[in-house]
Amino acid sequence: MKIVALFFPKASIGTYLVAMAVAIALPIFAFVALLLLQLEDNQRSTLKRETAQDALALSRIIDRQLQDMATTLRLLSSSPELENGDLASFHERTETALRNNALYVLAVDRNGQQLLNTRRPFGTPLGKTANIPALDAAMKSGQIEASDVFRGRTSGEWVYNVTLPREGDPVAALIITQDASDLGRLVTTQGLAPGWSAAVLDQSGHVVVAAGPAALKPGTPFDPRILPALGFSRGVFEDKSILPHMLLGYAQIPGWSWKTVIWGPVAQASILSTWRFLIIGGVALVLVAVLAAYAVARQVRTTIREIADMANRMGKGHIVSPVETSVIEANQVAIALSNASFDRSQTEDRLRFVMHELVHRTKNLLTLAQAMMRQLAKQADSVETFQAAVADRLEGLVRSIELLTSEQWGGVSLRRVVDIHLQAFPQSHEQIEITGNDFVLKPDAVQNLGLALHELATNSVKYGALSVPQGRVRFDWHDVRDEDKSDALLRFTWEERGGPPVTEPSRSGFGTTVIKAHAASAFRGTVQVDFRPEGLLWVLIAHRAALERE
Repeated sequence: MKIVALFFPKASIGTYLVAMAVAIALPIFAFVALLLLQLEDNQRSTLKRETAQDALALSRIIDRQLQDMATTLRLLSSSPELENGDLASFHERTETALRNNALYVLAVDRNGQQLLNTRRPFGTPLGKTANIPALDAAMKSGQIEASDVFRGRTSGEWVYNVTLPREGDPVAALIITQDASDLGRLVTTQGLAPGWSAAVLDQSGHVVVAAGPAALKPGTPFDPRILPALGFSRGVFEDKSILPHMLLGYAQIPGWSWKTVIWGPVAQASILSTWRFLIIGGVALVLVAVLAAYAVARQVRTTIREIADMANRMGKGHIVSPVETSVIEANQVAIALSNASFDRSQTEDRLRFVMHELVHRTKNLLTLAQAMMRQLAKQADSVETFQAAVADRLEGLVRSIELLTSEQWGGVSLRRVVDIHLQAFPQSHEQIEITGNDFVLKPDAVQNLGLALHELATNSVKYGALSVPQGRVRFDWHDVRDEDKSDALLRFTWEERGGPPVTEPSRSGFGTTVIKAHAASAFRGTVQVDFRPEGLLWVLIAHRAALERE
């Protein structure tokens, strides 16, 4: 109870309704916030996945370009002019074929000396290639390789080379060179979100070509803090200290030493706007819930006070009329209280009537008991005999009173009266035959008929058919017609047989008085008692109106 009182102290219904509104609104607000966090996390995961895919898509575009250049080198390496050492014809043919692709071919010996360069007319004096380390790396590996970006001596622009080492002599390697700016047509930010950039990085981490608002010029070193983290074939880099509110996706170009990167801002504005809307909306929701709870509490408080006033007036004994409220359940309670006040008034009237009846019936019972004890006192030859006789008769009278009390003194069925009075005698089930149409007896008839049945059964157990196992009793009742009287009559018969021989008693006792004189007087009828040798015959002809409850 102390724990309940701690969490639910005494307070007005308004306080509890407001608390309930807040208790409902806050979890909803928290749940929506959780959903928003989950949505933000899902959006970030989706953005990371798409960023890595975009970087991979760009790497495939650059890979196709490099592969095309490698294929061109292979075709040129097997040309007849080159095999025959006709460098002039090779220069003319190659320059014409690649003129429209902005690609230039160099033929160099093992020391890097240029034998021809399609950027210049054949025969023009040429020096060594500007990127000797890239040539040495290709010659050492024996594979086609792409160089880092560098400043070309002939063009004066940022260029890159794709080198094919050869075994022939004097041409030790064929090189295709291209301005980095010409590769830029393949690096585009179309399809990316606004504010995003893309770039191609060489093996040393320099920008080969870039596009977008944050594009770096060719040859510019990329952020050295980021390069060590780009060690996988592809992935996403995210570091708020280096790239605040930004993501970077990267992919290694398969078979080459270059990488592609894309980077740009995460859409924080929409998320912040959603959070702002959630906070404002949540506060507004709580305020609306509190105001609604207060309005409801005020209405309910008024309704409860009206119902309480009805209950107070009802407690003072007034009959109250139902009040009309806006709460359907409260109207039902008001109607129930009004009906209860009316029922209470009727119950009080009935209680007064019952008390009056109780006084009246108590007087009658006391009068009957006094008469019974006076009669028994005249016949008793000892105190013990008197006590036993009184106890036996009172027991029969108690059964009748218990029956009437269970039915609130409203009458009892005749068959039930017979069963209750005869069940005190165990042999009655096998030795007594009962027949007759059942009907409801008046309260007085229940007592009087019960006394007569008790006396008849007691006398039979002591002296008659019920005193021996082979004895039998037939008790029945049925309507009879009387031509001279208009009232309906009933004939009750108690007939014994198979018992000890019967002789008429020399004197009339209390039992005879009850079954004869008292029964005739109580039911406004006649009683015939015949002490036949084969068994007692008791016949009561009574007015039905004196027995049946209307």
